Amino acid sequence: MGIEPAEAAAAAPVSGRVSLAVNGERHTVTVDNRTSLLDLLREQLGLTGTKKGCDAGACGACTVLVDDRRVNACLTLAVRLEGAEVTTIEGLAPGADDELHPLQQSFIEQDAFQCGYCTPGQIMSGVGCIREGHTGSREEIREWMSGNICRCGCYVKIVNAVAQAARKGSA
Repeated sequence: MGIEPAEAAAAAPVSGRVSLAVNGERHTVTVDNRTSLLDLLREQLGLTGTKKGCDAGACGACTVLVDDRRVNACLTLAVRLEGAEVTTIEGLAPGADDELHPLQQSFIEQDAFQCGYCTPGQIMSGVGCIREGHTGSREEIREWMSGNICRCGCYVKIVNAVAQAARKGSA
């Protein structure tokens, strides 16, 4: 007779192990199979720079880079990232603790934030936008950054910061 589908599902493991690099450091962790990358970063690895906004993929506050591609960490299952390279806002700067990534510096120079809640996701998305070559015009930047919401309305300054960093050739 065999195991019924419901019984098989109930018997399936509820957790798994995943090995991934986060900001250049290798981690092997056991996670519930339903754990998002966002929750892994914040709750297990203590990297709270990536923000939890809507937890539904609609605001972009949780944007990180996975293998140099922008992703919403709240929609990405951690167990699916075996061998992946994840970069968060904490790992973006090139080295020294007091050194900023050029886009972080542009955000400061352009005053591209108010409350700052969306800023890590905006910066990570902006880095992706620059690396992907989507900075040919202000309109193109706006389009490719449209998945990141700023409730304070700093969009003009955010676009200015991304454009400035792109002109400097930094990503």
